[in-house]
Amino acid sequence: MESQQRPNLIYIFADQWRRQAVGYEEEDQVITPNIDAFAQEGTIFSHAVTCSPLCSPHRASLMTGRYPNSTGVYTNCKVGADVMLNPVETCISDVLSENGYQTAYIGKWHLDLPELNVTDQPESGASGWDAYTPPGPKRHGFQYWYSYGAWDEHLAPHYWQDSPEKIKVSQWSVEHETDQTLKYLQHRDKEQPFALFLSWNPPHSPFDQVPEKYRKLYDREQITLRENVNQSTFLVHTGEPVDGGIEELKDKQLNYFAAISGIDDQFGRILQFLKEENLEENTIVVLTSDHGEMMGSHGLMAKHVWYEESIGVPFCVRWPGVIPQTRTDLLLNTVDIMPTLLRLLDLEIPSSVEGEDLSGYILNRQSGGPEEAYISAYPGRKEAIEAIREAGLDNREFGWRAIRTHEFTYVIHHGYAPGDELVRLLYDLKNDQYQLHPEQIEDPSGHPAAVELEGKLCRWLKDLNDPFYNKLRGVMK
Repeated sequence: MESQQRPNLIYIFADQWRRQAVGYEEEDQVITPNIDAFAQEGTIFSHAVTCSPLCSPHRASLMTGRYPNSTGVYTNCKVGADVMLNPVETCISDVLSENGYQTAYIGKWHLDLPELNVTDQPESGASGWDAYTPPGPKRHGFQYWYSYGAWDEHLAPHYWQDSPEKIKVSQWSVEHETDQTLKYLQHRDKEQPFALFLSWNPPHSPFDQVPEKYRKLYDREQITLRENVNQSTFLVHTGEPVDGGIEELKDKQLNYFAAISGIDDQFGRILQFLKEENLEENTIVVLTSDHGEMMGSHGLMAKHVWYEESIGVPFCVRWPGVIPQTRTDLLLNTVDIMPTLLRLLDLEIPSSVEGEDLSGYILNRQSGGPEEAYISAYPGRKEAIEAIREAGLDNREFGWRAIRTHEFTYVIHHGYAPGDELVRLLYDLKNDQYQLHPEQIEDPSGHPAAVELEGKLCRWLKDLNDPFYNKLRGVMK
């Protein structure tokens, strides 16, 4: 009978949803009753972070349990960059499929090479960074497929299944993908366990593409801005200005919160289905995101920076009667997700994995676990890569690397252009929650915290053969 089977898995992740923007965290004024109730039934991670606060790098690390420098997906899969998830990588879905799971992927994939990198006129009609991923090795063991690469029309999405014929839809993508999820679950083979990955694009920009009914939940004048929104003009991480000032930011924040309330509504439908079908007890449900959104904090929009609004993600996991109802301080990094889930499902962890299995800490409510999470960001813009290469350098020697502990975030930033100076920043997370007072470190050897963090970061970079390590050594000489 089904109750004797291996547990099922539903892994749901939204795009650009920050840890602060969920009701149970009591930070942003966002309304998420279903998520809040769900979180009380499982384990909440207060310190879940992404190993790279950008879409494709995070996704490749989620699937493989390996860091971006190892997967080669160090920037987004996009036009002009031949970056994609290698078909020979061993993904969590490969392991699940080989062990008798029915596997399904619904929603945004963003791990395939954009078709425009290969042909000017794709048969699938894919444009921009988008791609149809045909059946075969690039699907990494996912048997059911209702997906697209990268495309940001939330109210008029499109998908592909097993042919290049584009499926066009006039429905909010989160609602449509939830419909498809429920349809898949209704028609699954009930004799086999299932593992379903659902990837919602909202609350990713454009923020205004959200149903009006969710916007109506909020009063714009009642929403406050975060305490570290401390200026009225905004930039992205590479320094380009973003249109609009504080008033436009308030509109964006309202729409961002509205999309998250919409996610909450659709998530509630999935939970209700599991309850009605008596699937709750034997299904592990994870709700999280791939990275955060700055939303004006520190004068920045979007992601790809080391602040908590960018690297911090909500992460809750429920398995009634098995996973405790608690909040944990375990430091959970993207690379730890695959090995942890595989062990919870009593499956073997591939030797290629670089993350840690945290299942024992979760099941036994143990403190401890990893003392640090390593985070990386590499220049990925075509112009930046070309300028660095013209100078005879490797673009992966640039960007920034960080180590995040419970107490500190320590960042070494080498910029995005050949002549940029190296900067070291130390943030005291215990005493400076909003990261408004970084300490600039000139010489880590004379600073007790910085010297230890720099040592750990350098060892990690060396172990991973990250080219950034060579640049650091050159500077330290």
